[in-house]
Amino acid sequence: MDPVHGGLLIIIALVLYAIFYFTHGRYLQNKVVKADPNKPTPAQRLYDGVDYVPANKYVLYGHHFASIAGAGPIVGPAIALGWGWLPAILWVWFGNVFVGVVHDYLALMASVRYDGKSIGWVAGELMGRKTMYIFNSYIWFSLLLVVAAFGFVISTLFSGIPGAGLSALLLLFFAVITGYLMYKTSLGVKGGTPIAWIFIIIAVFIGIMAQEGNWFDNIWFLQYFKDFNTWIYILLIYIIVAASIPVWVLLQPRDYMNAYILWASLAIGGGAMIWLFLQGGAGNLVFPGYTTFTANIVGGMPSPFWPAVPLIIACGALSGFHSLVGSGTSSKQLANELHGLTVAYAGMETEGFLSTMVIATIAAFGVLAFADTIYAAVSGGNTAVTNIVNSIASDLGMKPVTADNITKDYAQTLMSKFADTPSAFGKYYAKLAGKLKWTIIPKSYAYATNKAFGLSLTAMTIFGTLWITGFALTSLDTATRLGRYAWQELMSPLKKSAPGLYKVIANKWVASAILALIGMWLAASKQFLLLWPAFAGMNQLLSSLALMTVAVWVAKVQKASSLGKALVVAPAIFMWITVTIALLWFEYVVVYPKMLAGELAGIIVGVITAIGIILNLLIFALWIRRMRK
Repeated sequence: MDPVHGGLLIIIALVLYAIFYFTHGRYLQNKVVKADPNKPTPAQRLYDGVDYVPANKYVLYGHHFASIAGAGPIVGPAIALGWGWLPAILWVWFGNVFVGVVHDYLALMASVRYDGKSIGWVAGELMGRKTMYIFNSYIWFSLLLVVAAFGFVISTLFSGIPGAGLSALLLLFFAVITGYLMYKTSLGVKGGTPIAWIFIIIAVFIGIMAQEGNWFDNIWFLQYFKDFNTWIYILLIYIIVAASIPVWVLLQPRDYMNAYILWASLAIGGGAMIWLFLQGGAGNLVFPGYTTFTANIVGGMPSPFWPAVPLIIACGALSGFHSLVGSGTSSKQLANELHGLTVAYAGMETEGFLSTMVIATIAAFGVLAFADTIYAAVSGGNTAVTNIVNSIASDLGMKPVTADNITKDYAQTLMSKFADTPSAFGKYYAKLAGKLKWTIIPKSYAYATNKAFGLSLTAMTIFGTLWITGFALTSLDTATRLGRYAWQELMSPLKKSAPGLYKVIANKWVASAILALIGMWLAASKQFLLLWPAFAGMNQLLSSLALMTVAVWVAKVQKASSLGKALVVAPAIFMWITVTIALLWFEYVVVYPKMLAGELAGIIVGVITAIGIILNLLIFALWIRRMRK
């Protein structure tokens, strides 16, 4: 069988998403939502100049995409390569076009029809007030795991490539200046934009200079940037502040600047793979297409592809977090009901494209990235990586490595044979990539752009890390802010019964700090292969609950046709069954042994997941009762 080129996957994805947008998407818009361009939206009816503000369709699309795209569509597909690139890409495409786009588009439009209210509020309106409290409780626990998982990913990547961390900190500082110039001076957005571009270039350039100039070895205080815990503390302070201060001070200008980096990353990465394909150059997929049905992935345990895959691949295929963004900020800015398809449906497809690019670049250039990183780790005396590499070498019948005998050529030979042996790959891939701090993601991206356009490997590795963490940072502080909202709504019954207590516990700084402290403490436990599936599972279950909410809206309010109902109810039930079984399997096989062993992080994750499963069953029962009426 001829090898498959990564650029071909990119092209297939673009064609697939275009076909679904103009057929499936248009059907949902015209026959299910019955979008009316003449109907005033909440942004027009409830305009307040703060939250309810009509936005240009493409500006809102950029805001929505930057907000929903976190580490999920990047890290999840990268981990799922342990099963092979073929099942990973098929799940991304299937989930995206049959489930994810339905979820995102209808969550946005249902919110628009209910004055831009949150999906939890809409659930309460359609299924009873009890549902709203259960839904908000579930949302808070889900967001707690978002903070834990993304906090770990960002701290890991920044400590592995500190030049990117330095660039990110500079961008935060520049964002505050940009925000002031845009909102408090006569420059406005148009005048502030060129200044923002200059700031971005300066931040990236300084990060590259620092990485290439070994500043992190030679300048004493910058040495702390290589420490994982340093970034845990920095991020903890950052998200509490960012979630509590007015959005125009930091979040809006940072998102605005970030959007340019994110779009550049997609254009350069996707363009590189297509260019290599058209030129007949490097880019054939060298990772195995399929390894085994039970690759060692979730918690390092043998993990059945079904039902466990949604515990790994979240946002690229489907994400409940998107319903919070769509019904949280985007629905209050939609200027015309016909814009919803571009904002939410195409926004979700763009995220699927991002996941496709990640799978294509790693599967094509992952051997080179692995060879670089294991050579650096082993020759640098990293015992944990050396032990895993020698376990792989033993399984492959190759000689073991030490800090003294490893060479770059041998590292590449070993990794090439590793990729050619599916059984060993499925057994060790996730563990090895985790110990290498998932730096194979930006390094694979850097190799793709280097082979296509001759760009510097070091510079593109830093740029790759910057856009990956840029996605994650955006979601991290947004999750903390949304968690604060959910917490304050949950505490609202205290407003009358215990006003003094409510004033303290619902204070924006206190509410943000509660979520941030617990979440970042879990991130510091470094139980990534435990935290990630717990986050992804709760997130996926949240999406099925959001789908159930919009299914009630479609069936009882919109009075959609049988086909229209089927397009919503079928994915809702499929995802609910899949994720519920997956979380039960996760609790019993992965978490329970850690709880028995007395691991505190395992106990907390187990309790959070168990609470999530119970709340999920309660909402499902309420949904069944409402659908029968």
